This record gives sequence, structure tokens and C-alpha cells, in this order.
Amino acid sequence: MSLYKKRGVSAQKEEVHAAVKNLNQGLFPYAFCKIYPDFFTKDDDFVNVMHADGAGTKSILAYLYWKETGDLSVWSGIAQDAVVMNLDDLLCVGIYDEIIFNSTIDRNKSMIPGEVLHEIINGSQDLFARLQKFGVNIHYLGGETADVGDVVRTIAVNGTMASRWPKDKIITNQKIIAGDVIVRVNRLWPGIL
Repeated sequence: MSLYKKRGVSAQKEEVHAAVKNLNQGLFPYAFCKIYPDFFTKDDDFVNVMHADGAGTKSILAYLYWKETGDLSVWSGIAQDAVVMNLDDLLCVGIYDEIIFNSTIDRNKSMIPGEVLHEIINGSQDLFARLQKFGVNIHYLGGETADVGDVVRTIAVNGTMASRWPKDKIITNQKIIAGDVIVRVNRLWPGIL
């Protein structure tokens, strides 16, 4: 059996969990994101949270759509997906404001021209401007754009978000009680995504 038949995408990420099992689990091991003490100011009333995620395989679908149609706007959606994949995880622990974002774009320069990068970077900034109208302030601190054609065939669009947040406002599994509900973001902010 070939390597490709033995391996596949794992929704549970068992291999990742096994690889990180000995790492520090943070202040609230059962929280949705890892939450650490405030390393920057050493304030016991605050925590630091950082999360990394990205558009994943949707970047492949965007590439195929773009090549088929020539529609560059699909890349703005990919940028926004990379942002939302981080923001939704921070929202799960109660963080919704004063967030910093750093993007990481790995591309094969021979397949992905500068106009695609322009659409991705401006797509992120456009989403931040729309979210700001709803009191969600995300500060775009730049990032890394790497021409790594020997590593990626087309493009990978990822990002990292971080926040310093009041410890008493953090949502953890320990605070969930019967009767709590989950509200979908797009119902709170119609037309935002």
C-alpha cells in the first residue's frame, strides 16, 4: 500500500495531539484556546492568548476557481477566511476586541502573481475595517510573504492572532453551565461575512 493510501486528513488531529502532549497546557487546560499568564507585563489580572490558523485546503479551491474564471475577488475571501478561522477561536474564549493579527503567505511565485497577494492583503484589511464598525478592533501588524516554490505548489494563506485580555472575562469550559447558548457571529453582525 502506498504512503498516500495509508495517510489522510484527520479531523481529530491525533498525531498533532500526540506531538504536543508534553507542552504547557496553559492556565485553563480545557479552554478552547491555550491561555497563558500575562508574560508581557506580569499582571495577574490579565492573560495572553495567541492562536494560529488559516484557510487550509480552501486555498486550493480558490486557486482552481481563479484559474477557471479569472476572478481575483476569490482571494479576498480566502484572506478573510484565514482571519475568521482565528477570530472564531478567540471568540470562543471571550476575546472580541483589541486583537493583533499577523499574516503568513507562502506562495509559489511562478503560479501566484503579485496581484493575488494584493487581493489577499487588502481583503484582510477590508474585513478589519468592517469589523471595527461593530467594536471589534483588529490591528494588522503585517506578516511574512515567502516565495517558497520548492515547498508549496500554489499558495498557503495563514495568520496568527494574539490578545492581552482581562482574566476575569475569559470563558473556559469550567464556566459553562446548563442553559448557556452559542450565538452565531453572522446573526450578531448581519452582512459582515
